[in-house]
Amino acid sequence: RWRERFFALYFLSHIPITLLIDLQPLLPAGLYPPALTELLQWYAASFRDPMMLQPPEWFKAFIYCEAFLQMPFFPIAVYAFFKGGCKWIRTPAIVYSTHVVTTLFAILAHILFHDFSKSEHVGPQTQRERLILLSIYGPYLLIPLLILFTMLFHPHYSHLEKRKRK
Repeated sequence: RWRERFFALYFLSHIPITLLIDLQPLLPAGLYPPALTELLQWYAASFRDPMMLQPPEWFKAFIYCEAFLQMPFFPIAVYAFFKGGCKWIRTPAIVYSTHVVTTLFAILAHILFHDFSKSEHVGPQTQRERLILLSIYGPYLLIPLLILFTMLFHPHYSHLEKRKRK
């Protein structure tokens, strides 16, 4: 049961993060209050994440996926995991987690190997700065992996019920 509550909190926390921070690079600049744009700029400068201020096209595609595929799923997942015992969440959770894990591999590889010296905004220059930025994105890889493995291997979710024959 602890996993379900943890997953519910993960998805619940994702709703404001997505709406208030993650979608900013896609939407018109004046749409957000100055405090939120300043928060994003502080984050990008502090953790040297230029992708959030000037996202490459592939990163924008991931943000669009977050907006139109993941965001509608978040409240559904919150409901299912807070309620508990909802076996119907298995397939959508597998789809969600495999999608997110796949996108995170690309993001983490970019953080590790990209030459940020040509970026308009300051990116990670040292190995330490890259590892700090990885630590910000890391939970968004690890938690979906935990969701995926739970949906695939936990007896509650992996047990296939046999349907009665007529």
